[in-house]
Amino acid sequence: MIRGTAADEQIRAVATVTTQTVEDARIRHTASATATAAIGRSLTGAALLGAGLKDGGSVLLRVLGDGPIGAIVAQADAQGRLRGYAVNPQADLPVTPAHKLDVGGLVGKQGTLHVTRDVGLRTPYHGSVPLVSGEIAEDLAAYLVRSEQVPSVVALGVLVGPDLHVIAAGGLCVQALPGASAGVVADLEARALRMPPITQLVANGHTPEQILATALGGWEPAFGEVSRVRFHCGCTRQRVEEMLLTLGRTELEALLAQEGRAEVTCRFCGDRYVLSGNELEGLIAKLRSGTAPLM
Repeated sequence: MIRGTAADEQIRAVATVTTQTVEDARIRHTASATATAAIGRSLTGAALLGAGLKDGGSVLLRVLGDGPIGAIVAQADAQGRLRGYAVNPQADLPVTPAHKLDVGGLVGKQGTLHVTRDVGLRTPYHGSVPLVSGEIAEDLAAYLVRSEQVPSVVALGVLVGPDLHVIAAGGLCVQALPGASAGVVADLEARALRMPPITQLVANGHTPEQILATALGGWEPAFGEVSRVRFHCGCTRQRVEEMLLTLGRTELEALLAQEGRAEVTCRFCGDRYVLSGNELEGLIAKLRSGTAPLM
């Protein structure tokens, strides 16, 4: 991922290539072709929103539509770590008459896009807008315009092969900053219509720098440093144990009696944690003795 400015800092932009990140998500969630595109666009959108976060910051994107995929959740942090899931990742639809993956149909056109930014303040900032199309990019652009009053062009794309392998994925966000001239805003809108599809650029080997150069050419852009993005989830066995402790002694004893063990699967990454009967008894013993950590 790379950020940049142009037109005497009237324009800011960020571009990212997320092909491997989206492929990792597809494999973890055994997602269908169309669900892979929907999840991948959401992950890439979260990455764009998270560009420039300070250490400890994060952004959470939730796409709550009325389509068969159900809710989609994607999160990005200041280190470029992305994670996300869909409630029904195996859901799929036939391609559109234009032979495109029907992401809008899978997500649904009725619903809400929610964005929560945690920048280290006491209360995270939350904004939401109704879905425009369910195609994610248009919805995200609408959020930036309506909720943050920033004219924005957002392009997100995921190209999936016949074997479901992710061939290309990436995104671009170009914004006119407060005080930008009407001519710059008009030029931004015109450039958006001329831009090739983001998946075409990524599939042809374009780097984030080259994508930004294509979007900002003629505006004398200045680029920042390239940063890494990747799929990463912070779930651990210790966190699973801490979560189980919050259930309380009675619930854990009932779980031990009925199942003889505990099995927890992380929705974000699909990792599975199994605690044996002996390990459950150890957690119960901590609760009995009062040595369990305070949550």
